[in-house]
Amino acid sequence: PENKVPGCLSTVFVHARGDAGKVFYEGDSDAMLTKGLVTLLIDGLSGHTAEEIMAVDPKFIQEAGIAASLTPGRNNGLLNMLQLMKRKAQAIASGEAHPAAGAADARAQAAAGQNAVCGPARGAS
Repeated sequence: PENKVPGCLSTVFVHARGDAGKVFYEGDSDAMLTKGLVTLLIDGLSGHTAEEIMAVDPKFIQEAGIAASLTPGRNNGLLNMLQLMKRKAQAIASGEAHPAAGAADARAQAAAGQNAVCGPARGAS
């Protein structure tokens, strides 16, 4: 599915929507650590414009010391989450985005073990 983050050790789903020129994310996962990672990105990126999101340098993961606390596989998954979120922001900005599964569907997919690495994130009640 288009909301599944590829290349993650766990299953992670991220949904994006645009509203008044801003992008908002929701997500879910089947693993606690990745739920925290996706929540970190959701909290940091939601409410910003696509241009601002596209300008985020993935080096912040290294500079903040996050990468030092993650296995290489989890670090790769975090980078893949960021990359998917950037692609979704760009699609919304260019008008290419179309309705997709929301947070409830992401949680259901995660619970079924179908594709999630990050659990209920803020905004994904």
